[in-house]
Amino acid sequence: MKPIAQVAAVTEGAVRAGPLIGIPRLLRRLGRDPAVVFAAAGFDACLLDDPENVVSFVAGGRLLDACARATACPHFGLLLGEQNGLECLGLVGMLARHSPTAKRALRNIVLHLHLHDRGAVPTLSVGAAESRLVYNIYQPGVMATAQIYDLTAAVVYNIMRALCGPDWQPLAVQLPHARPSDPGPYRRVFGVTPSFTAVEMALVFSSESLEQPLPDADPAHYRALEGRITALSATVYRDLVSRTRRIACNLLHCGVGSLESAAEVLSMHPRTLGRSLRRSGTSYRQLREECAQAQASQLLLETELPIAEIAARLHYTNPPAFTRAFRRWTGSTPAAWRASRRKA
Repeated sequence: MKPIAQVAAVTEGAVRAGPLIGIPRLLRRLGRDPAVVFAAAGFDACLLDDPENVVSFVAGGRLLDACARATACPHFGLLLGEQNGLECLGLVGMLARHSPTAKRALRNIVLHLHLHDRGAVPTLSVGAAESRLVYNIYQPGVMATAQIYDLTAAVVYNIMRALCGPDWQPLAVQLPHARPSDPGPYRRVFGVTPSFTAVEMALVFSSESLEQPLPDADPAHYRALEGRITALSATVYRDLVSRTRRIACNLLHCGVGSLESAAEVLSMHPRTLGRSLRRSGTSYRQLREECAQAQASQLLLETELPIAEIAARLHYTNPPAFTRAFRRWTGSTPAAWRASRRKA
């Protein structure tokens, strides 16, 4: 049995460098000098020397944006994700690989992804016939969310094929950004043409594919990994604010937004949760609005969706209510903010 890697907890708003370490190689393949691109992005190349290093979501997004611009490749994130699979998730990927079934592997990824990525939330919905794996960025101020979603979707595709076999194919791929002028690279990677301008990044697939056991799983290694991950999770979730923020973002996308709902997930009384957040200088409403602002900004920048549809997708009762909230966040209306950002 291989020794289990020693890793540190990922901080809020950050991600392990694992999925990004292939950037220099991809830049060279596309005819660009990585040192020049990294300098333009203000990114420390040494962070990609070790997959266990931690990169802020903001810095990672800025780097991906610089890479896409330097290479004139609007699907740079897709190409990067195509190079990655379970191994880029580190400890979490190892746990998934040794899980007893594909379903358990995905549930472990969703449950423990906070050890790898604390700028987004995953969700797995398993139905009788179809299942859906979703990934939503909640960290505010992130550039190039389209690149991050493309990268993630390609990684998820590779993970599913690793778990379910090389013949596995999704029923649908949904990406929350504008349709590219040439969707050919996406068809090549996924085997289907994605639906663009979606409300969230999602892969939809047959639930039947989740039931098969993983032939290479090692039960002893699995138990050892579970113990290591349990210990590491205990250190990560001493921070109630970050944990509540993740839950708030997840509930937002499910159309549930109350303090009571979050408290139920945390097994706390709502008043206890409210007091604890106030002592930390925030509130549940503030955390939920941070998530809503981040998602609204991404949809305004990366899609052509009408304001009314964005309001509906974020579960506002009507467009004026969304406009009032957005003006409170930014001092501008959604339409004016979208226009000014696209001119910049």
